[in-house]
Amino acid sequence: MAQQSDKEQMLAALNMKSTEELFGDIPKGVRSEITEIQNGLCEPATRSRISSLLARNRPAGKMSSFLGGGSYDFYIPSAVKSVTGRSEFLTSYTPYQPETSQGLLQVLFEYQSMMCELTGMDVVNNSLYDYSTGLGEAALMASRLKPGKVFLIPETISWPRFSVLQNYCKGPGISLVKYRYDRKTGLTDIADFKSKLSGDVFGALVETPNCLGVLESQVDEIRQALGDRILVAGVNALSLAAVRPPGDYGADIMISEGQMFGNPTNFGGPMLGIMGCKKTHVRKMPGRVIGLTDDIEGRRAYCMTLQTREQHIRREKATSNICSNEALTTVATASYLALRGGSGLRETAFYTMKKSRELAKAISAVKGCKAPVFSGSYFNEFVASFPVPAETLIEKMSEKGVLPGVEMALDGMEKNLLVAVTDRITDADIKKYAQVLKEVVQ
Repeated sequence: MAQQSDKEQMLAALNMKSTEELFGDIPKGVRSEITEIQNGLCEPATRSRISSLLARNRPAGKMSSFLGGGSYDFYIPSAVKSVTGRSEFLTSYTPYQPETSQGLLQVLFEYQSMMCELTGMDVVNNSLYDYSTGLGEAALMASRLKPGKVFLIPETISWPRFSVLQNYCKGPGISLVKYRYDRKTGLTDIADFKSKLSGDVFGALVETPNCLGVLESQVDEIRQALGDRILVAGVNALSLAAVRPPGDYGADIMISEGQMFGNPTNFGGPMLGIMGCKKTHVRKMPGRVIGLTDDIEGRRAYCMTLQTREQHIRREKATSNICSNEALTTVATASYLALRGGSGLRETAFYTMKKSRELAKAISAVKGCKAPVFSGSYFNEFVASFPVPAETLIEKMSEKGVLPGVEMALDGMEKNLLVAVTDRITDADIKKYAQVLKEVVQ
């Protein structure tokens, strides 16, 4: 009997007759044709091959990037990279043993303290995966605080956040109801919001700035309309250096994205979910909270104070199944905040506000273009409209070294982009945007 090949032996072990049967569950339209694997290369040849492949990329760092929508290319001081590169911090794992993790625990404690000061919230946890998972956890937390089955969300919510939120709410049977926005201002349609406040509503999400870049100026009226229902505020953390923090207008829960503070865009991750709440709600908050105490010799010590998750308590009493915080990205954020300080954050916030308005003016000067589209106040990003489809604009401007913005996933906005400005944008970048835009649309 002829000796079986490796492929025949593997198929026999799986009780299959062909590779076609093995891949039968994968639709033919999405399969890649299997080719013979070449022999391996030596190290120098491998490096040369990889370098030639990478040379075909056009990284955002070498272009004028105006991308935003939740992930922002802010400058990262070298000191942040130095701190996060230290072996004591170079882990994303949770410090279970406080006796060997005092340095990391102190950094996480300082992160919480700085975030509480920035957001105006009583407590900030440490931490969640990103804004989207933070939103999902906030909805579940709100449902634990107030009875009901309906959670109100803005019509402008971005589709990735909405997708994650839907997944979180499916199991508990929470219904997500969208309230409209004003087509002229970009603000919440208060009349429509109030009309959705049925008796089964336990809370609502208000984003400021929202996914149109518009700062919500009606938060006090929204807070009042909700009554004793739970208000979840989704915010841009940097904007809080210039505008009212959620703690000031009575938010019960606050969520945000911390990626912009010391973490690179890095193909969309890893990110950092910021979450805070009123002190009265802390027992219902997911994640963990680092506390300050004394050791047996009376010295200052840090420990994980609250960690209501299924690894540490009975599963049915857990507030979340998130089992690992983003410790390394939290260290980066804490380092960034400590380096910048309050005045540095304010300077960065005002710079991006100033440059975003200069960019909007430059865009509007091009025939057929308008920026911003909505009249509501904005922070560092806004919606702009163009005489050509957004997809075409992105393709053509990218070829000329400009990433013009993010496509809007809303009906009727096929010729609109969400355009963002960070502290890396210079006068030359704005001039280049206007010039390339003019070449593309005219």
